[in-house]
Amino acid sequence: MGNTFGKIFQISTWGESHGPAVGVSIDGCPAGIAINPDEIQLELDRRRPGQSEITTPRSEEDRVEVLSGVFEGLSTGAPILLMVRNKDARSEAYDHLKDVYRPSHADYTYQAKYGHRDHRGGGRSSARETIGRVAAGAIARRILADAADVEIIAYVRRIHDIEAVIESSKVTRDEVESNPVRCPDQGAAEQMVERIKALRKEGDSAGGIVELVARGLPVGLGEPVFDRLEADLAKAMLSLPATKGFEVGSGFAGTFQTGSAHNDAFYRDGDDVRTRSNNSGGVQGGISNGEDLLCRIAFKPTATINKEQETVSTSGEEATLRAKGRHDPCVLPRAVPIVEAMAALVLVDHWFIHRARRLP
Repeated sequence: MGNTFGKIFQISTWGESHGPAVGVSIDGCPAGIAINPDEIQLELDRRRPGQSEITTPRSEEDRVEVLSGVFEGLSTGAPILLMVRNKDARSEAYDHLKDVYRPSHADYTYQAKYGHRDHRGGGRSSARETIGRVAAGAIARRILADAADVEIIAYVRRIHDIEAVIESSKVTRDEVESNPVRCPDQGAAEQMVERIKALRKEGDSAGGIVELVARGLPVGLGEPVFDRLEADLAKAMLSLPATKGFEVGSGFAGTFQTGSAHNDAFYRDGDDVRTRSNNSGGVQGGISNGEDLLCRIAFKPTATINKEQETVSTSGEEATLRAKGRHDPCVLPRAVPIVEAMAALVLVDHWFIHRARRLP
């Protein structure tokens, strides 16, 4: 159902923001894969709250526990269960939300769909659900790096109207992690931090764009017609909380070009076929072509703001709401590792599918 993702390397996330724990079950991970909890923890630390002055102050260590599927540091082929306990929920901060709907949140739609909802921090709709994705993505990333030398890097390209100047083919993870906003353009990063601080002081929020590049992809990943590589990436990214748009390669900007300007000309590079440009973003006909995979994901401004807003109560009465609780004034810095994780999950699944398509 809707809590499960993938075909061969399949994950199911579970848990709520203010429940006892959140986590993920991974089925389809081959036996013999080195599973390093420290490596998983590193990715969770990049996602966790309270990591800088521009993120939510919720204090969670997000320590991962490996409960099954791993023995003596290697996967056994059995389902892998990863869990993180919630320790700083403070559910009482959400009591005032029990009978009202927060604007642009999932409160109303969850109530209408299920007739019963967990109002504490959004319950299942909370971005805390993404812990399971990031934990599973760390394993997927390791498989891709070891088996195919694939490198996946995401970074913040724009926050509000401040846009970075970035050459995607040269971005390094060290550059991304060199500042709290995770933007490799240091000048733009400083402006972004100040903008986020100012908006938080005003009780407001901002959105922006995360860009992702995957290098070293083999040719052939993608399953036309319905499981095209970019189609599965779009579904993966748009399944993330607060996302509102996805584009690959030239994206919407390509609509301003002519075909002669947009086409990626081929040339021979030794035994390889390459393209002189990459408007396709590494995908042609739904299949990876060996160039860098390049895509962008749009995130809306954080919906919970410290300003009075019009709403209605669960009984249908008009009301006003000034939200409380601990929230990110901008989700993008913490979204970077989540975007990387979803890309890794899509790519490892397609890598396994592709290997099954052809005999050696």
